[in-house]
Amino acid sequence: METKLPPASTPTSPSSPGLSPVPPPDKVDGFSRRSLRRARPRRSHSSSQFRYQSNQQELTPLPLLKDVPASELHELLSRKLAQCGVMFDFLDCVADLKGKEVKRAALNELVECVGSTRGVLIEPVYPDIIRMISVNIFRTLPPSENPEFDPEEDEPNLEPSWPHLQLVYEFFLRFLESPDFQPSVAKRYVDQKFVLMVKWGAEAGWYHGLLELFDSEDPREREYLKTILHRVYGKFLGLRAYIRKQCSHIFLRFIYELEHFNGVAELLEILGSIINGFALPLKTEHKQFLVRVLIPLHSVKSLSVFHAQLAYCVVQFLEKDATLTEHVIRGLLKYWPKTCTQKEVMFLGEMEEILDVIEPSQFVKIQEPLFKQVARCVSSPHFQVAERALYFWNNEYILSLIEDNCHTVLPAVFGTLYQVSKEHWNQTIVSLIYNVLKTFMEMNGKLFDELTASYKLEKQQEQQKAQERQELWQGLEELRLRRLQGTQGAKEAPLQRLTPPVAASGGQS
Repeated sequence: METKLPPASTPTSPSSPGLSPVPPPDKVDGFSRRSLRRARPRRSHSSSQFRYQSNQQELTPLPLLKDVPASELHELLSRKLAQCGVMFDFLDCVADLKGKEVKRAALNELVECVGSTRGVLIEPVYPDIIRMISVNIFRTLPPSENPEFDPEEDEPNLEPSWPHLQLVYEFFLRFLESPDFQPSVAKRYVDQKFVLMVKWGAEAGWYHGLLELFDSEDPREREYLKTILHRVYGKFLGLRAYIRKQCSHIFLRFIYELEHFNGVAELLEILGSIINGFALPLKTEHKQFLVRVLIPLHSVKSLSVFHAQLAYCVVQFLEKDATLTEHVIRGLLKYWPKTCTQKEVMFLGEMEEILDVIEPSQFVKIQEPLFKQVARCVSSPHFQVAERALYFWNNEYILSLIEDNCHTVLPAVFGTLYQVSKEHWNQTIVSLIYNVLKTFMEMNGKLFDELTASYKLEKQQEQQKAQERQELWQGLEELRLRRLQGTQGAKEAPLQRLTPPVAASGGQS
């Protein structure tokens, strides 16, 4: 059964030339984590210069498409497409200004023509269109100039050829969305090589395909790529499984090898829409993708950049198949952060989203290990972690699940709540704990009294054991001192017997 794409979840098309990227999720850590190094200024790289030819023929303006008769329209369209396949060096701001302007005007005209003119997309122009798009967007991305690049602090490298590249992407998008677009014709050219790797010409090298371009540091380019890839996924049914497989490979390489890929958030956003359209029952391939790819993605250092999109994908899976809940929660507990409080807060937020859609039958399977981890978070000295964990009791659905299973949940957290209420340094946390304890008291007063008495008895026994342990160590220390004194006395006795008597001071000399 084929996957259905819901139109409501489709990413929106970029609409303005000054497109701004999707902002990353806000930092949840109240303390500043900015490094001491200064943020590098915004700069450009030379990724569009690799096919620039200094001796290329000068471009001359062609007639407007709207001014020629219909019989000459497609011939002129092919000439304009060939003109737009000429590359320019944008690192030199004053070089080939006339040619750059001619190409820009031609691209603008192509965008308008494809978006508003019917009957222009006939089969003979498809090779020219795909070739023009490929020559412009497919390239080898340069390595990052800043190996310590932090997307939340540093400015990204911007593509210098964006004045032309943006128009090419806009043309590609309108080409895919045109009512005259024929997937049966386009699939001869938009194939697996187009998605992953492309080679143009006998002497040309292999360049990054559509998916690998998501590693571009320019957020404007990634935003266009996100929308275009979603359109490709929707139009070309034969490429769907291949696109999902290659996305999995990119994620696995990101997790276990590179630890760096700029387009993870955008790819996850596309996959969130794809997962939402999965047919039921879920295929084994989809379940394995959740367990082997999405759950391990929580372990990477740069989780905050794409956590919102990742959590959305996970929740979409659980809404499709509730039986996956246990695998997901146990996987999150496995990768639970130990030293990064920012990630702990994110994990707690995602866990609450999961509990919002969990089935009561699935909650019973994970309630004990889950609330033991929640109790550890409540006892955290970082007040935001403790506060986020205590907010679980403000959720009405979670509270109803706890009430139905209070004989398991309450013993798992009671000792920690009682102890932290007496010892935590932050008064807000103490107040929240008192509210939780009051809720438990109203929920099941008899069990609460039993746990209180049991807790106090355990504390008394612990104090008694500590006192006995102290007395035992004190007795051993006294025994050691007595033996030490006895040993020293035994050594001094033979020395006294061997020492000759000292002559009296009044004796003869």
